[in-house]
Amino acid sequence: MRLPVPGPRSLAGQLFAMQAVLIAVVVAGYALFTYVSDRQQAEDAAGRQARSVSLAIADSPSVLDAIRTPDPTAQLQPYAVRVMRDAGVDFVTIMDPEGIRWTHPDPRQIGRLFRGHIERAQRGETFTETYTGTLGPSVRAVTPVDDGGRVVGLVSAGIKVEEISKRAQEQLTALLAVAAGALLLGAVGTYVINARLRRHTHGMNADELSRMHDYHQAALHAVREGLLMLDGQHRVALINDGGRELLGVRGEVVGASVADLGLPAQLTGALLASEPRVDEVHLTAERVLVVNTSPVSGGEHRGTVVTLRDVTELQSLTGELDSERGFTQALRSQAHEAANRLHTVVSLIELGRAEEAVDFATAELELAQALTDQVVAAVSEPVLAALLLGKTAQANERGVELVVSQDSRLDDGLLPPSLPARDLVTILGNLVDNAVDAAQGRAPSRVTVAAYTDVAGGAGSELVMRVTDTGAGVDPAHADLVFQRGYSTKPADEGGRGLGLALVRQAVQRHGGTLTVAGAEGGGARFEARLPLDGTGPAGAPAAHAVPGRPTAGGTA
Repeated sequence: MRLPVPGPRSLAGQLFAMQAVLIAVVVAGYALFTYVSDRQQAEDAAGRQARSVSLAIADSPSVLDAIRTPDPTAQLQPYAVRVMRDAGVDFVTIMDPEGIRWTHPDPRQIGRLFRGHIERAQRGETFTETYTGTLGPSVRAVTPVDDGGRVVGLVSAGIKVEEISKRAQEQLTALLAVAAGALLLGAVGTYVINARLRRHTHGMNADELSRMHDYHQAALHAVREGLLMLDGQHRVALINDGGRELLGVRGEVVGASVADLGLPAQLTGALLASEPRVDEVHLTAERVLVVNTSPVSGGEHRGTVVTLRDVTELQSLTGELDSERGFTQALRSQAHEAANRLHTVVSLIELGRAEEAVDFATAELELAQALTDQVVAAVSEPVLAALLLGKTAQANERGVELVVSQDSRLDDGLLPPSLPARDLVTILGNLVDNAVDAAQGRAPSRVTVAAYTDVAGGAGSELVMRVTDTGAGVDPAHADLVFQRGYSTKPADEGGRGLGLALVRQAVQRHGGTLTVAGAEGGGARFEARLPLDGTGPAGAPAAHAVPGRPTAGGTA
């Protein structure tokens, strides 16, 4: 039969045992030190008392008069007994200069030689010593009796060490009572503190806590998603590597307030909110994040756990998918129109009007080729040209005329590698979609696109993309809001609203460019994005703003 082996005690139990032993040692040491100190103080006090009594007797005129008589004992013995009783000393011995006693508590000792040192007193000096005499060990003082510069007698007064010990023991009893109370109070306090610690550590021992910490650290660094933990005052209590990367924070941020991390206002507001947030989309300078928050509560608000997921690529792919879906719809519409025109040509041929059929078909081909030639001639960069052709077909389907302005000129190969095609599609595609939405249903319904390079006064060349619509415009009071995520004048039941212009601002800011909105001539809005082509753009330039001094308007966001 195997005996059960006790497991390691919990951390709280180990601390309780250690603290109890520590308190006991401290209290015992203090009691011993105090006892020794009090005993020494009692001996010092007894010496001072004996010295005072012996000096008072030696200075008494009646003592000097008694010494001059033939029988000093007759007067001095009763006097010494009274002094012993009144002064609280154990003995008073008056003797001649040679140490022969005139008085003593035990009358049988009178006439015998004093037991102790008297040499210093014989020389006229008062001193104190501890000596074992006829009454046992005592603390005594010896004082000379002076008569005109001549020592005519000696006085010794003392207190037995036994009496001093009794005094110290009385103090020790009180001290032990105080020490026992301190030990009991310390034990109770230690128990209460360790009971609380036991609740917080869930009864785990030091090894278990250490392993949990190691697992905790390994898990934090292994998780690719961002994890952020805030305390009850919305200060950063913990952040993993993924959280630092996704939020773009550097340095030591543990203990810093969320409001001091320099995050976008809407993201900061979500982190500071007391209610949970589920799959909220937020934009930083370079990323699109999905944020989830969950409060940590145990009867009170103790903090918040925040998880962050990077959906930048997913959002970009979603935008491309939307563009492809739009192209597909445009192609379907064009196929439908082509079928109608083909039926028209076939019908004309069947009616024997071949010449009119050729003219009709040639006119349609020339119109389509003219549109393609116009776009490609203005913007020969293939990605933007394809985007504009697709957006033209989409706009046509929705009854909006999309025009490429005559001042557009963007040759193929001009754009540097620092401007990827995906970002250009994000910027120009969202601006055009926004403008088409604004112009649809208006009279006239037109969107004008301009794309060209410009030399910005010695600051390097810039790519300029300008989109103008004939929409109703935006309230000037909302000019600074159109670029914020979530702002939209479109129906609220459609998902993803208010993200297009925010993505445009993010892409422009990432490349150090500027994005402005101003009123267009004749109404509507004009959005203009400027991107540096040589990397000399202001990295910290504002991503979006309304042009001062102009009437602010714009399409819907």
